[in-house]
Amino acid sequence: MARDMTPVLKRCRSLDLDPVYLGIDKKSKRNARTGKKLSEYGQQLREKQKAKFIYGVLEKPFRNYFAKAQKLKYGTTGDNLMILLELRLDNVMFRLGFARTRKEARQIVDHKHVLVNGKAVNIPSYQLKAGDVIEIKEKFKGAQRYKDILEVTGGRLVPAWLEADQEALSGTVKTIPTRAEIDVPVNDVLIVELYSK
Repeated sequence: MARDMTPVLKRCRSLDLDPVYLGIDKKSKRNARTGKKLSEYGQQLREKQKAKFIYGVLEKPFRNYFAKAQKLKYGTTGDNLMILLELRLDNVMFRLGFARTRKEARQIVDHKHVLVNGKAVNIPSYQLKAGDVIEIKEKFKGAQRYKDILEVTGGRLVPAWLEADQEALSGTVKTIPTRAEIDVPVNDVLIVELYSK
């Protein structure tokens, strides 16, 4: 399985991204290369790399998300792309506060700790819909791991489109998020321009 092994903070600096969006509290030292101006293509590429990095998606699946976003009948392609990425199971686990980072959420899903509507799902890219109920399997609920996670993520704000029950380690997708509800610092218009070339 292909994985991006680049050091996270180094990657954050190169993409001019605050590590907070990845669930990391450390402050990234600002890049000293502020005088370097990016070309139009460079800016578009950076936005795509930023989105891929934040959600932990590689090039081929990202391209597939883009193709799917283009086919959807409602909304703009850029908005649809961000919504599809946001509705991934690993991302929703992170948003609910059941994982410190998206990478940890991905691992929890991989290890078959998660139920979606009562069925075990071990696919991090599983697309959720409005009304889906996500919960940690009963036998793992008492695990020290989740107590530690909730200690860190307890104060994290859960988006309005999700409903989380920290005690029961379960959550619900109330509605499909709108682009305005997705607080990721990515300019999706530039990504659409890049793929439209």
